[in-house]
Amino acid sequence: DPRSGGAAWKFEQFDVSDSGMLTTASDLLFTGGREGYFHALDARTGEELWKASLGAQIVMAPVTFMVDGRQYLSVISGHTLVTFALRD
Repeated sequence: DPRSGGAAWKFEQFDVSDSGMLTTASDLLFTGGREGYFHALDARTGEELWKASLGAQIVMAPVTFMVDGRQYLSVISGHTLVTFALRD
């Protein structure tokens, strides 16, 4: 919590992570880990909304971009670039 300096919530992962995190204006948080899972969390509560097994270590912070009014999210897992289209 930036106002108090204390922890607002905690999300346990299998191992330490080389991945960064991305948060969006709609309070989504995306991150991954060495075990190959890519997670979408509610940034306010830490609740896991979904996860996907991408098959290899998540090695970068996710990025988001818009194409023709649709928002996409990309992340590298191992040697593969994986892209998701976000729901409206």
